[in-house]
Amino acid sequence: MNVIEVEGLSKHYGDKKAIDDISFSVKKGEVFGFLGPNGAGKTTAIKVLTTLIPPTSGNVRILGHDLRKDAKHIRSRIGVVQQQESFDPGISVEVSMNLYGLLWDVPKDVRAKRIEALLKQFGLYEVKKTGDADLSMGQRRRLQVAREFLHDMDLLFLDEPTVGLDSLARRAALDFLKEKVKQGMTIFFTTHILEEAEYLCDRIAVINYGKIITIDTPQNLKRKFGQSKSVDFTLLEGSSSDLVRSVEHLDEVSKIAQDASDGAYHIMTSKPEVVIPMLYQLAEKLNLHISSIYIAEPTLEDAFIKIVQEVKA
Repeated sequence: MNVIEVEGLSKHYGDKKAIDDISFSVKKGEVFGFLGPNGAGKTTAIKVLTTLIPPTSGNVRILGHDLRKDAKHIRSRIGVVQQQESFDPGISVEVSMNLYGLLWDVPKDVRAKRIEALLKQFGLYEVKKTGDADLSMGQRRRLQVAREFLHDMDLLFLDEPTVGLDSLARRAALDFLKEKVKQGMTIFFTTHILEEAEYLCDRIAVINYGKIITIDTPQNLKRKFGQSKSVDFTLLEGSSSDLVRSVEHLDEVSKIAQDASDGAYHIMTSKPEVVIPMLYQLAEKLNLHISSIYIAEPTLEDAFIKIVQEVKA
C-alpha cells in the first residue's frame, strides 16, 4: 500500500514555481527522505502534503484519501514537526506535553503514561518543571518532536527535526524513529545532515528548483553519483611535498590534500586500484614509507553535491 501518492503536483506563488510538476509515492512502513538545498521546495511540499496550504495543480492521496476532499480526516491521522520552532513560553515542559495530549483528545491515563515515557526517552525528565522559554534550543527541539508522539498516527512528517541537537541526542532521536518504523509508522523526512538521511532513509528523493531530480536508495545514489573514492594514507615521515607533486600529476587523481589535524593524505580518484600501486612505487622512489592506507567509499554527501551541481550546470 502507498501511504502517499503524488501525481503532477505544483505550487505556484505568482510566477515563482515553488513546486513544479512533481510525482512520487511513499510505501507503508518506509522512511522517505526529501533532500535538497535551501529554497529547493522541501518545506513547501510538506505544507501541501500536510494540508496547510492548497496545491496549484496535481493530485495527492494521503493514506488513501484525496488531499482536497478529505483534509480533515488526513490531519487526524498524521503528525507534523515543522522546521520552525514551536513552544509555549510561560508554561513548563510537563504542562506543554499535557496540553498537547488534550488537544488530541488522548485519555488522561494514557496521556500520563506517554508523557512520562517520552520525557525520559528524549532526555527531558529532569527539566519537566522548567518553563519552555528557559530551555536550550536543543531541549526545545526535543520537546517539539516528543510532543508529536503523544497521539496515535500512521504517517509522520519531519522537517529538519534534529536542528540544534548534539550528536548523542540526534542519534537517540533517530534510533527512536527507527523503532517506530518497525512498529508500522511511515516517515517523510527532510534534513540537511546527509549522514542522518543515509542512516535512516529507505529511499531518497532529491529536489532542486521545485523539481525532483532523482529518487533511489542511498546505496544506489552513492553508486551512481558518488564516483570518486578517497585513498587515505599516512607516512612514517609525516609529510612530503615531493610526493604530493608527483601524485598530483597522475591522470587518475583529481585532487590530493593533507589533513592538518592528523597529517593523513586524501587522494580523490575514480580508480583506487590503479592509484594505490603507483603510490607505493612513488613512495619507494622517494625513499618514503607508507604506514597505513585504506579506501574510503563515496558518501551520500558526495553524491548529493554532484546531483545538485549537475542540475545547476
